[in-house]
Amino acid sequence: MDSEGIGMALSLLDWCTILAYFCVALGIGFYFARKEKTSKDYFLGGRSLKWFAIGGSIFAANIGSEHLIGLAGAGAAGGLSIGMFELIAIPCLMILCWVFIPYYVGSGVFTMPQFLERRFNPQCRYILSSISLGAYIFTKISVGLFAGGILIKAVLGWPMLYSAIVLV
Repeated sequence: MDSEGIGMALSLLDWCTILAYFCVALGIGFYFARKEKTSKDYFLGGRSLKWFAIGGSIFAANIGSEHLIGLAGAGAAGGLSIGMFELIAIPCLMILCWVFIPYYVGSGVFTMPQFLERRFNPQCRYILSSISLGAYIFTKISVGLFAGGILIKAVLGWPMLYSAIVLV
């Protein structure tokens, strides 16, 4: 957004680039979706992935609009130390995957709640699932919608409510 608070207009090249990105992303998704036969293939990659691929996937899945908007603003205000916090997460996640993924794959579980159910009891599974769902609704999803709304408002000049509806 410029200094007068007016949204920037996207050119035809911008819209074509956005459309091409979504077409390529959907094409890749549909291509690989046809190869998956079961939920195990989808969630566990056919049990053929190595720990570093799983760790990279976990890290990439964690990145969202709140990182792109929030960390960029925090980095501009606080300097490089803000970005280092996220960069340190990469080796930490890789080490955790190197240590724990073989154990989880060997036990045949898909998710952490499933692991807790097998290790302890079904109540543990439901407690972790409930806490995770509540935390995601009140932290990750709401902040992601807000940050995405800020971006759409800045780029297209739309009100925040319309931006949030589009993001949902």
